[in-house]
Amino acid sequence: MDAALRRRRMSLFVLFFVPGMMFASWVTRTPDVRDLLEASTATMGLVLFGLSVGSMIGILSSGALTARFGTRPVIMVGISLQLLATPTIGAGAAIGSEWLTAVGLGLMGLGMGGAEVAMNVEGAEVEQLANVPVLPALHGSFSLGTVAGAVIGLGAVALQLPILWHLLAVTVIAVLGALWALPGVPRSAAAGTVEKSADHTPVWRDRRLLIIGVIVLALALAEGSANDWLPLLMVDGHGFDPAWSSGLFAVFAAMMTIGRFSGGPLITRFGRAAVLGGSAALGAIGLALVIFADNPVIAACAIPLWGLGAALGFPVAISAAGDSGPNPAARVSLVATLGYVAFLAGPPALGFLGEHFGLRLAMILVLVLVALAVTLTPALRGIGTPEPEDAARA
Repeated sequence: MDAALRRRRMSLFVLFFVPGMMFASWVTRTPDVRDLLEASTATMGLVLFGLSVGSMIGILSSGALTARFGTRPVIMVGISLQLLATPTIGAGAAIGSEWLTAVGLGLMGLGMGGAEVAMNVEGAEVEQLANVPVLPALHGSFSLGTVAGAVIGLGAVALQLPILWHLLAVTVIAVLGALWALPGVPRSAAAGTVEKSADHTPVWRDRRLLIIGVIVLALALAEGSANDWLPLLMVDGHGFDPAWSSGLFAVFAAMMTIGRFSGGPLITRFGRAAVLGGSAALGAIGLALVIFADNPVIAACAIPLWGLGAALGFPVAISAAGDSGPNPAARVSLVATLGYVAFLAGPPALGFLGEHFGLRLAMILVLVLVALAVTLTPALRGIGTPEPEDAARA
């Protein structure tokens, strides 16, 4: 790997880290935001709908914008919107304004939806140029950012730091990281040729690619539901106080990070299908225990399984999509779009279910989809490099 490619990869590590830190900073304060807004579970679902609207606009426009302008401009605009979002959320919570908080979440969703699809296209190209698994570690950097954000948030909760000051401090850190990282991202040649493939068959007609899309949708929902609802789930569903619930979210984020940084070597040794199937099965077990166990200690101990189970879904599916056929940038864009739809739009729907049935029972939907993903992971066999068993037979 030459110096330019190393710089490009390190820039992507930072650009994945920054959104994770900002997003987790908001998540750890959701119980406090709910109290400041005096919002019910259904109302919080409506507030989170701002995140969904923004993310849908960003996601649906990102592929075309990336094809037209390349990855770097799309990433720059997306990161800038996220930097504007966090102080807006803090201001909305501070004045008790549901609509301003929703606007801030809309900006966050717009920035995340747009920038991260482009970053996944960029990451897939770096992975192909380096000829080693890169995407799991890049998403591990996002999870590392969520750990950092969760730890900062836990400290802010313990110190009773006002939400606005907390989120302003996080924004300053994020600005410094973005200023260093953005110059290291070139305009991606692969992203600029999304529509220029010799094979003009629409990628969405590829049955195996659609199966990959279902897998990433299910496991991204497992991740997104924890990011938005885990603190409230442990407060309302298992009786933990806000500080403990923030700590449990930090545990979840830490296990996501461990799972993702371990993913590359495990995939090299055992193959995508085996690793993703095993991790998804762990996630299903963890979710089942959180949902059905009445003992709060058991529920807390199950959170690491939930985190490990959700860790590899997005990066492994993105990597498989890029290797699944011609026009890899379009394939990555399609699967990333499905993942972000689930990651950002699914949690508000869980809020409405939670209002009627309770958050614990609402999570049954996530459990069913993760269990479905376990059964679909064998479809990843044979995509790209041979699975270890195939190589041995050869």
